[in-house]
Amino acid sequence: MPGTLSETGKRQTAELSHKVESLDIDVVLSSDLKRCTDTYAILKSHVPSLPEIITTTLLRERGWGSATGMIVDSVTRIKIPSDAESIPAIRSRAQVFLDFVGSTYPDKNVLAISHGLFCRFIQSVLYNKDISEISRMSNAEIREIII
Repeated sequence: MPGTLSETGKRQTAELSHKVESLDIDVVLSSDLKRCTDTYAILKSHVPSLPEIITTTLLRERGWGSATGMIVDSVTRIKIPSDAESIPAIRSRAQVFLDFVGSTYPDKNVLAISHGLFCRFIQSVLYNKDISEISRMSNAEIREIII
């Protein structure tokens, strides 16, 4: 934390701006972590009509406890430490986020900028499915959901 976007991430976000430009976005909610706010800044530079960003800790990635800051890639995995945010806590936070969006922004198109795992938990809660049933997300991927 707070994390930074790689050059690849910056390029992927710039490419994503073409899709974002075609959407009718009323509200932009974002994790307050730097890589998400940087994602917004890149999108805004390509799509000036985007609404101003509203940051929230609800959209943060999983709290990794003592593993925070460790580099984990597709080859190296770590044992999840006991002080990491629990699966029930992540699911609860996803439900709180969905309730917040539904009650605060009814009938609005919300662009949520978050992290892949947490976005999958949002979908898991919304569709009442196990997280294993929600496919992994690619970097700079948009999935449309209706609350």
